[in-house]
Amino acid sequence: MTEMKIRIPGRNDIVDAAKRIAPYAKKTPVRTCRTLNEICEMELYFKCENQQRVGAFKFRGASNAVFSLTDEEAARGVATHSSGNHAQALALAAKIRDIPAYIVMPENAPNVKVDAVKGYGASITFCAPTLSARESTLVEAVRETSATFIHPYDNPRIIAGQATAALELLREVPNLDVLMAPVGGGGLLSGTALAARHFRPELRVIAGEPANADDARRSLKSGELVFSNNPQTIADGLRTSLSDRTFHIIRNNVEDILTASENAIARAMRLLWERAKILVEPSAAVPLGALLENGENYRKLRIGMILSGGNVDLDRLPW
Repeated sequence: MTEMKIRIPGRNDIVDAAKRIAPYAKKTPVRTCRTLNEICEMELYFKCENQQRVGAFKFRGASNAVFSLTDEEAARGVATHSSGNHAQALALAAKIRDIPAYIVMPENAPNVKVDAVKGYGASITFCAPTLSARESTLVEAVRETSATFIHPYDNPRIIAGQATAALELLREVPNLDVLMAPVGGGGLLSGTALAARHFRPELRVIAGEPANADDARRSLKSGELVFSNNPQTIADGLRTSLSDRTFHIIRNNVEDILTASENAIARAMRLLWERAKILVEPSAAVPLGALLENGENYRKLRIGMILSGGNVDLDRLPW
């Protein structure tokens, strides 16, 4: 895919997405925590997407994509591959619009997310935990059903929907220095970066990524797209690699990607639970973990952070 063919959401796409999803998505709260501010030596503002419907920001993009479909497209249903949060989000958005949803999930997806997808009435097909297996299984599902494929992150309507979380945060806390999100496939980070570009262009945008799955950081540093192959990290939502589209957006709009070790992710998650009373999943704790471990260049700054989700398997806590 060449840069000339990559569809990048614009300012109007983000504004339209915010209007389109308003009847369905929650306007999530922004929280602060004096103890975490003191530990990090920063002023942190947490956008609590763990309190979004389905427990994750993914509902924003999924509902924007589903409610953008024509009636003819919607009647055939929607399909995707996802480790969990996008699967839940698409399943619920499809249920609200009363259309079928066909979901391909890796066999190691957390039980809490599998159960939620089933609860929303979607049809699940399991596959091996690799991107190639996800994609080949999805192709077969689409062939059999004629459903519209809604990619978890490589989709302009998904990205525009995810951007609405940052848009809300910027409206509530207008004088931030830095905007931060986790990065896996890059849908949330791309939307966050585009929201900053279109509504606060002077804002610095950074990301947090597991050190064990740091393909986005390596891609940004090298200027070339780097792929990971089944990385092992407790941040299960961040095991995917960037697409051409998300890499293009991130390369042009993100200042840096900081990494967090597995221990730092677990520590950050526990701090958010115990000190801030915010229940997050490991993927959502990665940006805080990255600041705890590698945030020395961001001391004393006002940082807005998207806490991406709170779907935790309580039988598999990392401590």
